[in-house]
Amino acid sequence: MKKHSTLLILVALFHFISAQEIKKDLSLEDAVMGYYKGLYPDNMWGLNWTEKNELFLESMGSIKLYSPNSKKIKKTISIKKEILKDTSSNSIKGFKYRSNGNYSFNVKNKYITIINNEKFTIEIPIDAKNIQVSPNYKSVAFTIDNNLSFANIKKPNTEITKHKDKNIVAGQSIHRNEFGISNGIFWSNNSQFVAYYEKDETDVHNYPILDLNSTPGELKSIKYPMAGQKSEYAKVGVFNLKTNHNIYLKTNQAKDDYVTNLTWGPNDNYIYIAELNRDQNHLKWAKYDAVSGERIKTLFEIKNEKWVEPEFPLFFLPNKENEFLTLSERDGFMNIYHYNIEGDLIKQITNNKWVTTKIKNILENKIYFEGTGEDPRSKHTFCIDLNGKNQIQITKEKGIHNTKLSPNKKYIIDQFSQINNPGITQVINLKTQKKVTIHKAENPLANYQIGKIELVKIKSEDNVDLYGRLIKPSFFKEGEKYPVLVYVYGGPHAQLVTNNWMASASLWMHWMAQQGYLVFTVDGRGSENRGFKFESSIFRNLGEIEMEDQISGLNYLKSLNCVDTSRLAVHGWSYGGFMTTSLMTRHPDLFDVGVAGGPVIDWKWYEVMYGERYMDQPSNNKEGYKKTSLLNYAKFLKGDLLMIHGTADDVVVMQHNLSFVKKCVEEGIHLDFFPYPMHKHNVRGKDRVHLMEKVLNYILTKNK
Repeated sequence: MKKHSTLLILVALFHFISAQEIKKDLSLEDAVMGYYKGLYPDNMWGLNWTEKNELFLESMGSIKLYSPNSKKIKKTISIKKEILKDTSSNSIKGFKYRSNGNYSFNVKNKYITIINNEKFTIEIPIDAKNIQVSPNYKSVAFTIDNNLSFANIKKPNTEITKHKDKNIVAGQSIHRNEFGISNGIFWSNNSQFVAYYEKDETDVHNYPILDLNSTPGELKSIKYPMAGQKSEYAKVGVFNLKTNHNIYLKTNQAKDDYVTNLTWGPNDNYIYIAELNRDQNHLKWAKYDAVSGERIKTLFEIKNEKWVEPEFPLFFLPNKENEFLTLSERDGFMNIYHYNIEGDLIKQITNNKWVTTKIKNILENKIYFEGTGEDPRSKHTFCIDLNGKNQIQITKEKGIHNTKLSPNKKYIIDQFSQINNPGITQVINLKTQKKVTIHKAENPLANYQIGKIELVKIKSEDNVDLYGRLIKPSFFKEGEKYPVLVYVYGGPHAQLVTNNWMASASLWMHWMAQQGYLVFTVDGRGSENRGFKFESSIFRNLGEIEMEDQISGLNYLKSLNCVDTSRLAVHGWSYGGFMTTSLMTRHPDLFDVGVAGGPVIDWKWYEVMYGERYMDQPSNNKEGYKKTSLLNYAKFLKGDLLMIHGTADDVVVMQHNLSFVKKCVEEGIHLDFFPYPMHKHNVRGKDRVHLMEKVLNYILTKNK
């Protein structure tokens, strides 16, 4: 009996040890390249609706169809045979599915449309970029170099613009992708017209970037408008495909003002533009005749002593071409407003004290929209009546939800994840609230040693709520002390801490935690999804209040009995590089080690659009630019600081980093510097493994 008990104990111990051995260590290479190595959850991204209210998912050359009432696959349609007729490549891009037998996609330089099993192919030049397909799927607009063209079945390449001067650029994104701009080509609803942005960069300084790939090395210039200097001059063109006639809207603002958020009216007679002055504090929504280009009127204006930032086009109501919705944070939070085309405010529809992030769909009397809800770390879908009544939160579970409404308005695809939930895809019946779960993502890290993530809420020095994320190693023990790495961004239009899978933490943070570190992040003032007051508190003094909030985060860490306060490190990139360098030099006794990637050092060297919004023009804020220039604080550096920069960076140009190194030499201050030749603002691809090895090994070596 005793021998039998001993045997059972040994067997149990063997199984326990085996279970422990199954857990693998996460390598840094796997952590950095995790997306390509299958270490991020498979969440059926790309799932969408057909015109017949079926769900479809394109994957590896086939279309899988689902019913909204069942998780079973109804039908699988192969499209490989259509590809093989044109190319040996399997690479499908820009896939769109409309209904059974109707879909389109790109393969190399061909745009292929299948309509009722009949195939139409539009050939576009191999060097075409910024490709935009017309709503009727029969034409494609694109850019070649600095000009705009279109093609259809009969015409492979028809030039819309013929600018020989390379300073004139048509059809591309303008204003360096600020103000919600991500595209420069806008098809009309009836596919007869193409509106487009055009910019004149003649007066913008050429900024030299060294190309190391030739012998001898060659300087290649980019257009880079720095704060306070001459900028690009933008306008809007409109081309009529039937008449081959091209006109420009007759805007009357100053030539270096901004034209943004281009919107076609529902009947294509009018174009609406958000016009913003260079100081970015006075917005005018204007109406233009799409045929003549005449400016008809200003619909309404918004002013703010800090900034006004238009980020969304107008949303016209179905069957009401004279009424539209717009998003504005004029009352302190992004809310929905209802106007007519005379510019009269009909109603402020939502009055939430949290941020609306997107209008998703507009029905005759209902609006489906996206927002944070009461918890800014979440994202939900809501519905509200056009009269501002009966606001309903459709997605109930905490977390980050991404939804799509069916064409018949009866169902919503809801794909969401939470800090410990890799993802669920479900369909919600809007009438009955019944949910059908189509897919549950498996945890791709189940067999790895992964630490614990905690979401925390702390207070700033002046009693403002701040949200943070703390990652502990898997072997964490109460009572033991651990060094800390603070990862920081700190700037506008960024939120690092959310309640989605792993709280938005990168896998390399878990690798670092497994080296015996606590990895901490806090979203301080200036970050997004907290309202205008929270974000705009940084105005004209970048880095000031952001540092205060990072220090509040550090004080929270120091209050924990598990923190080794003698081993504190900080790392960030871009704005986070600015914050890292600021903390290391302006508060030199806080951190022992820092790594700053692509840092802004002096805001007078940063681009006009972003820099002037938050810092004002240098001539209007001399004291602010002087106070925030980190060249003035280089002499105070005490800890170990590694500065990293891509030599071809066209966002934060390398002048920032080299000037700081030069200043340190002048002050007799020693620091470390590492360039990444020919990389732009961040280090991509396999070289990113090298980057993270450089960053984290520096911290591990110096922070002993």
